[in-house]
Amino acid sequence: MRPSTLTATALIDSDHPAVTAFAADHGVGNDDTSRAVALYYAVRDGFRYDPYQVDLSVAGMRASGVLARGHGWCVTKAALLAASCRALDIPARLGFADVRNHLSTERMRQTMQTDLFHWHGYTEIWLDGAWRKATPAFNLSLCDRFGLLPLEFNGRDDSIYHPFDRAGNRHMEYVHQRGSFDDMPLDRIVADFQRLYPAWMSQAETMQRADFLAEVARENPTTP
Repeated sequence: MRPSTLTATALIDSDHPAVTAFAADHGVGNDDTSRAVALYYAVRDGFRYDPYQVDLSVAGMRASGVLARGHGWCVTKAALLAASCRALDIPARLGFADVRNHLSTERMRQTMQTDLFHWHGYTEIWLDGAWRKATPAFNLSLCDRFGLLPLEFNGRDDSIYHPFDRAGNRHMEYVHQRGSFDDMPLDRIVADFQRLYPAWMSQAETMQRADFLAEVARENPTTP
């Protein structure tokens, strides 16, 4: 029986033709570590991070949807990295934590009514006998534009958010670890978002029409 961290699911759809093609094209290297690192950078920089474009349906959350849309947010980009690794027979799963995010916009603060982001997602990849955390959310161009330190991944050390940006301003704070999951716990995510962020959920369509990058550029003092 294949381990659950290698099995395709409805949301980590590693058997989807687009995912298997993406993994084959980008997961190049002589061993699992080099292939996983190559996939990390392909997901991190190949798909724009956009937290305004959140669709909590199965179609909106599955890994292959990031390939179709060309953008994602932390959970969906983590799912794509996990699915791509599984497509190359590299065990991978999802990890989740609650984080205090200091890179936000006035629209996000008003609709979420907090800077605490529940169910921040990252990928855990089994390499050289240990689970390694990899966070492919923020693409390099976004980091460069807004003065953030990009997250690098070498397959040996955990790649998690930096507490400060390049200027020394507070960036991310891990408040609570939710643990690791072989499949995306979508029902729990949806239930918590509806309970914790009712205004955001009721204004999802309005949010999706807004321009996240333009709003951060206007409000972020580190923007060149």
